[in-house]
Amino acid sequence: MTGAVDWALLILPGVIWGASFLFIAEGLEAMGPNGVTFFRILIGFVTLSMAPAARRPIRRDDRFKTAMLGVVWMAFPLTMFPFAEQHVSSALTGMLNGATPLFAAAVAGILAQKLPDAGTAVGLAIGFGGAVLMALPGFGVGATTSSPLGVGLIIAALMSYGVAINLARPLQQRNGALPVIWRALGFALILTAPFGLPAVIAAHWTARALLSMLALGAFGTAIAYLMVTTAAGRVGATRASATTFLMPGVSLLLGVAIRNEAVATLSVIGAVVCLAGAWLVRRASLRATAAAAVTVTQSR
Repeated sequence: MTGAVDWALLILPGVIWGASFLFIAEGLEAMGPNGVTFFRILIGFVTLSMAPAARRPIRRDDRFKTAMLGVVWMAFPLTMFPFAEQHVSSALTGMLNGATPLFAAAVAGILAQKLPDAGTAVGLAIGFGGAVLMALPGFGVGATTSSPLGVGLIIAALMSYGVAINLARPLQQRNGALPVIWRALGFALILTAPFGLPAVIAAHWTARALLSMLALGAFGTAIAYLMVTTAAGRVGATRASATTFLMPGVSLLLGVAIRNEAVATLSVIGAVVCLAGAWLVRRASLRATAAAAVTVTQSR
C-alpha cells in the first residue's frame, strides 16, 4: 500500500523535473550546454553537502557502482539534455521523458534475464509506439522546430536513465539515498568540470537565468534525485519511475505558457499514448508484485 510519504516521493519529483526543462532553456540563454550541466551539478552537490548525513560512509563494494551511478544518472544524461534543447523545445524534451518508465521496465527485464509478461509487453509496445509518434515531427512528419539530432540525444539520455534507476535501488537500500546521491553527484561534478567550468566563467548572467539555474541545481538535481532514489528503495524501480508521468504535462504547460514554444499535435498525441503504455507497464508490475506476495504467503 502506498502511503502519504510514498505519494509525495512520487509526485513532487515529477513536478520538479517537468519544470527543469524550462530552467535548462533559460540557462542556455546565459551559457553553453556544458556550463548548464556543470552548474546544476555543482549547486546540487553543494545543496546536499549541507546535510551531515550525506557524508555517512557507504559499503566499500558499492563505491564503484555509486561512481557509475554518477555517470549514467547524472554526468551523461544531464549533458545530453542541454545539447538537445539547442535543437528541440523544452516542452518536447519533457514530453519525451515520459518514456522513462518504459526504459526502466525494459532494463529491469534484461537484468532479471526473463521475458516480460503479457501485460508488460503490451504496455511496452504501446508506450514505445507513443514515443515514436512524439519523435516523428523531428524527422519531418508534422510541423515542428525539432531535429533528429535533438531527439536522438534525448533518447540516449532516457536509455541511460533506464539503467540508472535500476542501479539506484539496491544502492539506496544498502546505504541510504543521501550518501549515495551525494557521492554520485561529486563524481559527476569531477567528470563535467573540464568543459563546464570554463563555460560558467564565460557566462553572461541575467537574474532570470541565475534564478533558473539555482532552482535547477537545488531542486532538479539534488532534492528530486534524493526523493526518487528514496522512492526506488521503498516501492521499487518501476513504481518510482512513474513520477515521470507528470513531466510531459508540466513541461508542455510551462514551455507553451512561458516560452511560447510550438509543439506539433502529433507529439502531443504521442505523449498521451506513451503515458498510457507506461501506466499499463506499471499496472502489470503492481499485479506481479501482489501475486508474488500471495505466493510467498501461501508457501509459509
